[in-house]
Amino acid sequence: MYKKTSVITLLAWLICLLANAQDKVMYKQVDSTQLYMEVYYPQNNAAKQKTPAMIFFFGGGWNGGSITQLAPQASYFAQRGLTCFLVDYRVKTRQKTSPFESLKDAKSAIRYVKAHADQFGIDSSKVIASGASAGGHLAAATALIEDYNEPTDDLTISCVPDALVLFNPVLDNGPGGYGYERIGEQYKRFSPLHNIKSGAPPTIMFFGTEDHFVPIEMPKYYQKVMQRVNSICELHIYEGQKHGFFNYKYFDYYKATLSKADAFLQSLGYLKQEPVVEIK
Repeated sequence: MYKKTSVITLLAWLICLLANAQDKVMYKQVDSTQLYMEVYYPQNNAAKQKTPAMIFFFGGGWNGGSITQLAPQASYFAQRGLTCFLVDYRVKTRQKTSPFESLKDAKSAIRYVKAHADQFGIDSSKVIASGASAGGHLAAATALIEDYNEPTDDLTISCVPDALVLFNPVLDNGPGGYGYERIGEQYKRFSPLHNIKSGAPPTIMFFGTEDHFVPIEMPKYYQKVMQRVNSICELHIYEGQKHGFFNYKYFDYYKATLSKADAFLQSLGYLKQEPVVEIK
């Protein structure tokens, strides 16, 4: 069973969150819709060195959701030395849009971060995309899908991240996969599973065996295909856990997945062992 967070733990997280959330910028405007990202800067960067960037996309089936979902993860990694971005993007309930617009926004967000690397103090060659569920799809799709670019984007700037941290992502949009009724035959150009190619960024994924949206055999197959093209793909499976098990309210699994993600980013050279930060 999940362990609920205590009031004290929640307050500690809120204090930490307020300490790290330092900036809010508009990265895109489509007609009257303005889209923003919140920026969490590292607290221990006295030398003002350029840091890797970690860009987060919330889940919600491309229908809804909030940037607050992955704020605890962003707050933690900012303390560890990354510059983190919580990205808002268009969804059906708010903007009456399709999943294709969501992907366009995700790509725009990565391009914006890279284009403003000096402003944010980040190393544009070390960009990590992360997301949950449909947000995990967006993160993976920025790396693998060539289509669905906003016409107003500067396409000379690559939207491809250098690493992926994915929390029970939607990866198969084909027949039998998630969202096919909305994607249709465009899945061939939209589904990460159907577009894995050589040079795919190193990836870590977290799934529960009782995920009713993504059968556990799918990420196992995804890992095999990634390995066939010689790309790193770590898969961590949690017995008996359902979709969304990694969220902060399920603190034990939030902590476990965050620790694995930290170790993965250390293995790629994006993080060092120091500073040690308590997960809370």
